[in-house]
Amino acid sequence: MRARIYRPARTAMSSGQAKTRHWVLEFAPDSPRSVDPLMGWTSSNDTQSQVRMRFDTQEAALAYAREHGIDAQVFEPKTRRANIRPRGYAENFSVDRRGPWTH
Repeated sequence: MRARIYRPARTAMSSGQAKTRHWVLEFAPDSPRSVDPLMGWTSSNDTQSQVRMRFDTQEAALAYAREHGIDAQVFEPKTRRANIRPRGYAENFSVDRRGPWTH
């Protein structure tokens, strides 16, 4: 079995870091998907592709893969730097603001 271990990226609709703290072990599909001729649904015989396991650390995910004989490939996340202003959003409305606030 082949699998990949990665940390999921944030969704495009959010600026927060929710659901990106854990590491995910996801199995690669072993068989191609097929389309049902009657209904047009996409299906597969591979049930392992539905499994996604979450781990707190990368080491825990690798240990699980080694213990169960899973050939895992690790993808390192691209971290972004924090976008935190010193005084935050409240600085826009403070009385001791450094400069005039205009639109």
